[in-house]
Amino acid sequence: MNIFLPFQNNFLNKRFAIFLCFTLLLGKASSQDLKSDLPENNGMSSLRLSNIDSVFLGYVTNKKLPGAVILIARNGNITYHKSFGMSDLETQVPMTNDKIFRIASQTKALVSVGIMMLQEEGKLLLSDSLSRYIPEFEQSTVEEPVADGKNTKEEKQYRVVKAKRAITIRDLLTHTSGIGYGYGLASEQWKDADLQGWYFAHKKEPILESVKKLARLPMEKHPGESFVYGYSTDVLGALIEVVSGKTLDVFIKERILDPLGMNDTSFYLPIGKASRLSVVYNQKEDGLVRAPEKGEEFSQGQYLNGPRTSLSGGAGLLSTSKDYAIFLQMLLNNGKFNGKRILSRKSVELMTTNHLGGDYYKDVAFPWDFGTGFGLGFSITDDFGDRGVLGNDGEYGWGGAYHSSYFVNPEEQLVVVYFTQVVPISLDDHQKLKALVYQSIVD
Repeated sequence: MNIFLPFQNNFLNKRFAIFLCFTLLLGKASSQDLKSDLPENNGMSSLRLSNIDSVFLGYVTNKKLPGAVILIARNGNITYHKSFGMSDLETQVPMTNDKIFRIASQTKALVSVGIMMLQEEGKLLLSDSLSRYIPEFEQSTVEEPVADGKNTKEEKQYRVVKAKRAITIRDLLTHTSGIGYGYGLASEQWKDADLQGWYFAHKKEPILESVKKLARLPMEKHPGESFVYGYSTDVLGALIEVVSGKTLDVFIKERILDPLGMNDTSFYLPIGKASRLSVVYNQKEDGLVRAPEKGEEFSQGQYLNGPRTSLSGGAGLLSTSKDYAIFLQMLLNNGKFNGKRILSRKSVELMTTNHLGGDYYKDVAFPWDFGTGFGLGFSITDDFGDRGVLGNDGEYGWGGAYHSSYFVNPEEQLVVVYFTQVVPISLDDHQKLKALVYQSIVD
């Protein structure tokens, strides 16, 4: 008989109890998401951040914006998260940090991540031809202008030719596929096919069926020759369905939203969250007017009541500022958040590197900003001196049709999310916000 057995058992039990407590504490810490912390603990000035309050309260007071939510995170901590104005002007519902917004093209980042995940699993390569998975694209065509000297400015004379090469998955990620939003020379054909503009919520057919129709229409440019903003990411959403065998909403939920704890992000809105959906407004000459309930692009959108059938990978998601910041923090953390690995560091590096203007996409330039390129789902600041605004090389971001935006700065360990709901709108708020955020960094 071992006379030391009771002592050993007691000692082991104590050690196990200590280990269990430590494990539980670690588990509790790892289950937490982005935490709030003082700006001064993260190299930012509370006093300087208050300039954001003054400017955005001014937009609200002057009826330029109905309301907005701004979230800033640095070093993985939320240093600023505030709401301004109203979520609903007519019923005087205040804007709050947990309001849900239609994020439109900010959906593109999540779908682009989904494609990279599939490449990591060996299910596709970015160099693959799209037609390998969606055969309807095997005979892609392109519209080309015809200058015969007889057509007027109102007439769109064009011919349809065979594409010079196949569309690749990489082309879709960089918006160099040549696929626009249906407003090119062959716009009448796209209109007849009910494929114009970014809005899909009214459609009663699955996204793959819409994409197959799109494949038969002439594209605006030859693949790889121009940056053309359009349905490329909607095509990627359909591609995810084909390759994964799951509908896009299920794939995004299971592979990205659930692991990251993004519980308020979805295609279409759960009925129980209807009161949290921020109202859309249209900017008019005499102020802001509540957008109509139905209609395409400039309406409230059928995100609550409607067919709830078409899953737009380019513009279909709804989210909160906190949820979207978590997604961006995952990217800033090189693909990992709270112990959950979504992407490898190398995939994130490829996504956040400029792909335009080199030997592969020769002479392809980003058309909207100086000093800017495009990666795999985001615009990339390639020369911030040439761009002429505060920031750094390597900053990446994008925005949505309802006037939301975001940017991430790896060098400054910075995530910024800005949500509001006004379309159409002309305002300098995005530029002002960027300047106000960067001037608050004091370390």
